[in-house]
Amino acid sequence: MMSAILGRKIGMTNVFSAEGKLVPVTVLQVGPCVITQVKNIETDGYTALQLGYDEKPIEKLNKPVAGHLKKAGDKGFKVLREFRSDNVEEMKAGMTVGIDIFSVGDVVNVSGISKGRGFQGTIKRHGFSRGPETHGCRNHRAPGSIGNSAWPGKVIKGKKMPGHMGVDKKTMKNLTIVDIRHDENLLLVKGPVPGCKTGIIEVHKTDKKK
Repeated sequence: MMSAILGRKIGMTNVFSAEGKLVPVTVLQVGPCVITQVKNIETDGYTALQLGYDEKPIEKLNKPVAGHLKKAGDKGFKVLREFRSDNVEEMKAGMTVGIDIFSVGDVVNVSGISKGRGFQGTIKRHGFSRGPETHGCRNHRAPGSIGNSAWPGKVIKGKKMPGHMGVDKKTMKNLTIVDIRHDENLLLVKGPVPGCKTGIIEVHKTDKKK
């Protein structure tokens, strides 16, 4: 059984639970995904499944990728991702993986690429405190001292400094599936999910239950 699937983040909204509580949820449109490659111990040294998501005309792909995808039914995809799986004996290229692998109450981990924030200072990037605003202080948002003078005479690697923020792969763990809309391939998970609207996300099923 496949335990992961690809999809897109649609946005956030609120729904009422059976107890009448207002629950903030993120709407994810997941699948259907097509298995484009099955890896096994004999040929690859490990077992995994490669999924294709978001169909694209195969004529618009380069020849190496188009040749690779011919085994999956001669369909092109914008996104290809590989997921480790122990049970690949019954899986074949061309099979479809859908939203039916999930059920309400399942706990999932959702991974996505965080929003880009550009070049940011230490206050926004790392949560530093700002300096005094009065009494002649000129250190309002500066990072302050970043190293010693005589020894080691340099900035130590890993120092929290201003720099590029965002566009990192982030994972939100242990999110509960509140509702499933099978006709629209929608998952409603409790809480926020990394990434912008329409961003590609990975949904990994866990062994936990609500």
